[in-house]
Amino acid sequence: MLGTTPDQILINDMMVNPVSKKVYLSVSRGRGPDATPVILRTDASGKISEVALNNVNFASVNLPDAPAAKEGRSNPRLETITDMAYIDGNVIVAGLSNEEFSSSLRSIPFPFQAANKGASIEIWHGSHGRFETNAPVRTFVPYMLDNKPYILAAYTCTPLVKIPVSELKPGNKVKGTTIAELGNRNRPLDMITYKKGGTDYILMANSSRGVMKLPANGLDKFRAITKPIEDKEGVPYETLAEFKGVEQLDKLDDANALMLINDGGSMDLRTVPLP
Repeated sequence: MLGTTPDQILINDMMVNPVSKKVYLSVSRGRGPDATPVILRTDASGKISEVALNNVNFASVNLPDAPAAKEGRSNPRLETITDMAYIDGNVIVAGLSNEEFSSSLRSIPFPFQAANKGASIEIWHGSHGRFETNAPVRTFVPYMLDNKPYILAAYTCTPLVKIPVSELKPGNKVKGTTIAELGNRNRPLDMITYKKGGTDYILMANSSRGVMKLPANGLDKFRAITKPIEDKEGVPYETLAEFKGVEQLDKLDDANALMLINDGGSMDLRTVPLP
């Protein structure tokens, strides 16, 4: 459909429209800076179509403190935006800035008019045994704790951190609370929250530690991790062995999730019951 070979197609993200249940895919045709961005849509029958953006009304905003591009394998410009979500009239954007504490979360009112500086985020990384200010949030979900909105953010190697949305003010320095260390040598890819049997859960896809299921009730009661640890601590989890190669996931409805699965050569969309 895109006129190229599978190795030149990159699926960057996947979202389910909660009303229509149609699935939207953010796709790159080609690799590197010359790749062409495409939005694709699938319906319940599996038919794929391109979402035409000609003559579509849109709003845009420039980030005033994006990091400069650098040569080499570690280019912070590529991590200006690592994840985003719409929360109560604001778009929350995670990524890096050009500040000394470059890990950033910014809250941008929508419809867009202007974006201020983001809030700089500091966390304690237990398996590294140090405070970190330059590691970006990889994926996050909004979640209510004690009737207040929070960000539950996951980082590489793999701290789970809670951050109050109320503190995401321009230029603010915010210290997140690490409530779990989920294992090193791992990169979180995507996460969702859902309710089953009266209990809230988090479902997280990872690069090397499979799909994790964590109980979310009572997250505000977990003691902050503030000391070095060897591997895992805090919020317990189970690894769901039946799910392999999951790279993206989203909630389809109250009973099912949609997963984008790398099946060793093909990328498959599968509907699965929420575990």
